[in-house]
Amino acid sequence: MWSTGSLTRSTCSWLILILGLDVGVASAQEPATRIQSVSTPSIAQPHTDDWPTYGLDYREQRHSPLKGIDRSSVSRLGLAWYFDTDYARGVEATAVVVDGVAYVTGSWSVVYALDARSGQLLWKFDPNVPKSVGASACCDVVNRGVAVYEGKVFFGALDTRLFALDAKTGAKLWEVTTADRSKAEYTSTGAPRVAKGKVFIGNGGGEFGVRGYVSAYDVNTGALIWRFYTVPGHPSDPETDETQAMAAKTWTGKWWQYGGGGTVWDSIVYDPELDKLYIGTGNGSPWNRKVRSPEGGDNLFLSSIVALEPDTGKYVWHYQEVPAETWDYTATQTIILGDMAFGGRERKVIWHAPKNGYFYVIDRADGKLLSAQPYSRQTWSLGYDMNTGRPIENPKADWTQSTEEVSVIPGAAGAHNWPPMAYSPQTKLVYIPEQTIPWVYQSLPLGGVRRGTYNVGTVVAGLTTADPLLFDVFMRTMLKGALVAWDPVQQKAAWRVEHGSIANGGILTTAGGLVFQGADETSSLVAYDAQNGTALWSFPTQDAPVAAPMSYAVDGEQYILVGVGRGGTSGLMPRPRDTALPPKGRFMAFKLGAQAQLPAPTPRVDYGDPPAPIDRSEATFDAGEKLFREYCVRCHTLKGVGNGRLPDLRRLPRAMYDSFDAIVRDGAVEGLGMPRFGHLLKAEELAALKTYLLVEAEKDRALRNQPSWWVAIKRTGYELLAKVLVRLM
Repeated sequence: MWSTGSLTRSTCSWLILILGLDVGVASAQEPATRIQSVSTPSIAQPHTDDWPTYGLDYREQRHSPLKGIDRSSVSRLGLAWYFDTDYARGVEATAVVVDGVAYVTGSWSVVYALDARSGQLLWKFDPNVPKSVGASACCDVVNRGVAVYEGKVFFGALDTRLFALDAKTGAKLWEVTTADRSKAEYTSTGAPRVAKGKVFIGNGGGEFGVRGYVSAYDVNTGALIWRFYTVPGHPSDPETDETQAMAAKTWTGKWWQYGGGGTVWDSIVYDPELDKLYIGTGNGSPWNRKVRSPEGGDNLFLSSIVALEPDTGKYVWHYQEVPAETWDYTATQTIILGDMAFGGRERKVIWHAPKNGYFYVIDRADGKLLSAQPYSRQTWSLGYDMNTGRPIENPKADWTQSTEEVSVIPGAAGAHNWPPMAYSPQTKLVYIPEQTIPWVYQSLPLGGVRRGTYNVGTVVAGLTTADPLLFDVFMRTMLKGALVAWDPVQQKAAWRVEHGSIANGGILTTAGGLVFQGADETSSLVAYDAQNGTALWSFPTQDAPVAAPMSYAVDGEQYILVGVGRGGTSGLMPRPRDTALPPKGRFMAFKLGAQAQLPAPTPRVDYGDPPAPIDRSEATFDAGEKLFREYCVRCHTLKGVGNGRLPDLRRLPRAMYDSFDAIVRDGAVEGLGMPRFGHLLKAEELAALKTYLLVEAEKDRALRNQPSWWVAIKRTGYELLAKVLVRLM
């Protein structure tokens, strides 16, 4: 039996200890005299040399106007400098550069100010996030960046604190808590946005049963100005208003007991032309709509683009992409503001390519759907009814009605997740980091909701096979990625570049006619011709750059800067074992003619044979596998293979297996991000979980001891079988 399953997300990194990493916690350093001043950049029309906000400007098109690096010169691009962060975890941040200073964030929400010429550290601020918080982050302990405004640096820490720092010194100006973690397991990973004297920020935690909202704070004091809830709370809640009452009519049952979801964990965009704030909302909590709203309803404002008044947070309009969503189809992905001719006249529009595989063109004045066409393979719907703006669901994709397994494409990881897409006004194309990940959904018995971990209402399915080689082949074959150049006028792909794996990076376009993206399979940064997708240049980065590159100029020289460090969502999918340890989370800057070199990677250590399991019974193994999928797979991937950064649990030092109970039950390495599970697991369950890992470790070791020629023959046969099965899906 095999099935592609819930290769979910995570952040519970434990056992980083074996990687020999520096996990010391540092506080904000003394100010560096190198930063003399920090101007107030115009985010609406930024200075050509700067990159003053997450998406470059308020339109968030991620198109650099710099032309120094172009199709003819890109071959001379070389490494100018690199900077290593404190942790070997995922890096998702887009750098913000103002007046020659690059402001970046690493894992555990640490902020670094770097000299944009040399990469020299100017100051660092560590919010000292408790490592136990990592257990309730869905997709690694990442942070997508900062906002810079009026001499201040704003960022959200993983534990939901919002900070304002002095941009020159890194000194803390104020901090506020944006969510009450004593009531629900909220987290914060997204980059805040700033406009009109307000800093806007949302939160995460939809998989853990939270209620989503977005908040606006005063940039000078941190005072809360307004808050907009994306799903209704208890009918007696004091914050209920006309909008909440409207939304509540689309829910049934006692949804508030499950949180509801709808978190605004990524895209927030201010539109200065129409003076509106657009937010993308997340999935339902739990995913199973029959649990959270048993009598049906659209469940507003899940999976929606919502327009608000930026001064008051008042509702203006919404467009719901997937009414009553039940596949974890968030609408939190990149919102790009643009202008285009449609229906015989010019329109101000939103371009959106969320998880569900459709590319949307939405009139941003009134929220009317103009176009919805699939940019990726999808099986959950039969298209869109353009008269109503609603999808026509495929009844075969509804997994909420029974306990049978239902395979759907795309799955919960999405056809496009958080890595930002970009637009080029030269080609008039939108460039999307696409991925194909099948998923198997299965309702829990009696529509139950799991407690103590993901609150999603589905069985965590997976690829069940005794042969680790077959597992590896199927993962390689079924999980694919691509760079898709989408024409929003023609409503179809102009071209696409196929990738061999899925954890590929966000996008940058430039006036030099280039598209930059990180490639996972080759662990490199690649420059493509924006017209046709021809690869013109690449640089080996030693690990996948999943963050989006950006570009800036200092002293007349153009740079390309990208964060490197596989992690987050698809970055936590199983990865073939690398021969070297990944570097710490790293930022790398490139310019023409530069010749800097990266340090040689550290080889991995073979720790030898694992200890033999005490209990080899099939019943114990099956029980352990079930527990692993429920509590561990979202961090450590299927079978514990790891993602290259989180360790392969089949190949640990013997001492780690001997300390299994102390680590898993008692939290012996909780300070490294591995949570304790003693309050959730009984002694016999811990024993079954350990048995499962040790048996998998034995199977892995046996495969490595087979002759290479025999492994090659088996792999070829499995690859042929996998290709046939994928075509039948």
